[in-house]
Amino acid sequence: MPTATYLPPDTPRAETRRTQIRAAAEQCFRQHGFHGTSIAQISKAAGMSTGHIYHYFENKEAIIADIVAQDVERLLTLTAELRSASDMRSAMVARAVEGVEDNLDPGAATLQLEIVAEAARNPRVAEIVRTADRQCRESLRETIRTLRQAAGHRDSKATLSGMVEALAAMFEGLQIRTIRNPDLDQDAVVQTFRRMIHDLLTQPS
Repeated sequence: MPTATYLPPDTPRAETRRTQIRAAAEQCFRQHGFHGTSIAQISKAAGMSTGHIYHYFENKEAIIADIVAQDVERLLTLTAELRSASDMRSAMVARAVEGVEDNLDPGAATLQLEIVAEAARNPRVAEIVRTADRQCRESLRETIRTLRQAAGHRDSKATLSGMVEALAAMFEGLQIRTIRNPDLDQDAVVQTFRRMIHDLLTQPS
């Protein structure tokens, strides 16, 4: 594996290049799968040399780590916004629309399922995915705890964790459904999710 001298990740030039490579890799992973994609293919899609790819990423696993990190950042930003909302429950129900749209996007779903499939085979990718999942679960659990506590509920950690897993299963399951049934009624799904989230958040302790 080529040895690279990496630019500091917070420089504007480095971030621009990493974004360019990440977008090219996402395109290649969707089209060819993780194993069917080579660094040479990513470099061609990114419009830069293979050496430039290695300048920013050590290997394909490192690119996946960067993709996953972006997803974590979006989720953490979302949960922080929800916790700062004046009406957290209404805010969470309202954001169901965005969550359904995101998870029913065929391109995004294909990429996420490819990453999860690789995690099932590759211990390094599994650790990336599981570490990210722990961060997201903890932030969402704290968001739900804050919301429920404000409404007078006192839930155990196990109860809150169960709610988090139910929400995760609901939204992540849409990624499979959009592949199996691309003609599903998105509006109907949104309305059903709104009711389910409302019921979940207001159930007795």
